Amino acid sequence: MSIKKNGVDQQLIRDLAGILNDTNLTEIEVELGDLKVRVSRQAPAVHAVAAPQPAYTPLAAQPAAAIVPAAADISKNAVASPMVGTAYLAPSPDAKAFIEVGQQVKEGQTLLIIEAMKTMNQIPSPRAGTVTAILFEDAQPVEYGMPLVVIE
Repeated sequence: MSIKKNGVDQQLIRDLAGILNDTNLTEIEVELGDLKVRVSRQAPAVHAVAAPQPAYTPLAAQPAAAIVPAAADISKNAVASPMVGTAYLAPSPDAKAFIEVGQQVKEGQTLLIIEAMKTMNQIPSPRAGTVTAILFEDAQPVEYGMPLVVIE
């Protein structure tokens, strides 16, 4: 990479943009010494509807009343994905899920795991409350900012 007087090498930016397109990522960041470059593309817009369909298949253990709340409630009370990766409800396929609909959670309690770049990242609850909806299926790919869990 070469740094020019008037800024960053344009080819570096083109190469990073190409990586975004090739890998379907929404953002990439590179840090080389003092230079930090982030290239991102805008995610597709999500349009809310008055009565959304569940974005997941309810687990048998969840009560029948566990439905996805109205769109306004989701945006206000949702825990969004902090990264791109694969979301898991349990630490292993045969283990009990971290959370279930109707369960009380404490601030800092692990809600789920997101695997990103072969690293398992525990996602903590930002607040105490009751889990009213789980908006993803186990082992589902998730995007940055995607609502995952609703806590009332």
